[in-house]
Amino acid sequence: MRSDTGGAAAVPRARARISPVFWFLFPWALIYGAFFVFPFVFSFILGFLQYNPLNVGNTHFVGADNVLRLFKDREFHGALRNTLVFVLGTVPVTTALALALAFLLRGRAGARVGRVALGDAIKAAMFLPSILSMVVIALVFKLFYAPGGALNAALAHAGIQGHGWLTDPRTALPAIMAMDVWAAVGYYALVLHAASTAIPDSLYEAAQLEGASAWTTFRHVTFPLLKPAIGFVLVINSIRSFQVFVEVLVMTQGGPLGSTNTLVMMLYDTAFRRLDYGYASVIAYAVFILSGVFSLLAMRRMRSETAPTGPRGVAA
Repeated sequence: MRSDTGGAAAVPRARARISPVFWFLFPWALIYGAFFVFPFVFSFILGFLQYNPLNVGNTHFVGADNVLRLFKDREFHGALRNTLVFVLGTVPVTTALALALAFLLRGRAGARVGRVALGDAIKAAMFLPSILSMVVIALVFKLFYAPGGALNAALAHAGIQGHGWLTDPRTALPAIMAMDVWAAVGYYALVLHAASTAIPDSLYEAAQLEGASAWTTFRHVTFPLLKPAIGFVLVINSIRSFQVFVEVLVMTQGGPLGSTNTLVMMLYDTAFRRLDYGYASVIAYAVFILSGVFSLLAMRRMRSETAPTGPRGVAA
């Protein structure tokens, strides 16, 4: 009679061959596949279809029509222009202000007001906007920019006529950009300040002994040693700014006259208001590709500036 003990023993051995790493990675891989890989592939497929979730029976293949439509769409051109203006207008200003604040914060690190460390109090105040919801910040600034808001009240007190900041196409986008700079500058200043703490104090002491001014010290000591951190801030801030959406949705919804319509705002409007999921998928891939190219160029520039050089200035 044949014994089954060999087969029964093979089952535990087969189970034992499965590494414990598999059981740790499997839940993550399942979530990653469900919430990233599947939507990524499904969105790519939708780009070749005319698809309305409320009229699935009318779904049909349109080939590259959605892509060709993107290149001819004036609304897309306007949204792309507004997005580029937003990125090029906020990222350099935010980075420059963050760098200045980080430099000033380093000089106030040991100061105290009573029992309170001035540096810690400033850091807490700078970080506060980062922990607030962007919806809350946008609502506050919408009230701030309103015709009867605090900004116009302050201007009236100074004898200056008020203005419809969010209703004028000329000022709506700059108003949102100013709010974005205010909301982001504190966080990036703390990132740069943390990087500046790695700079040896001996370099600043040597610069002081040489009689260097604050600007000279910043230009020849702080800035060169902070280039990697500055590059990081530029890349992260560029990606974030390229995907600007919440503040536009809350404050203007893309108006007036499309003056604040950005790529992600157009994507939202196309998908969830017009229910044109095929064209919205093409817009989503356009945002993905453009932000990726923008980030890669910034990272490449950062690597070229921080690469070690040989005796003749040639990258090692």
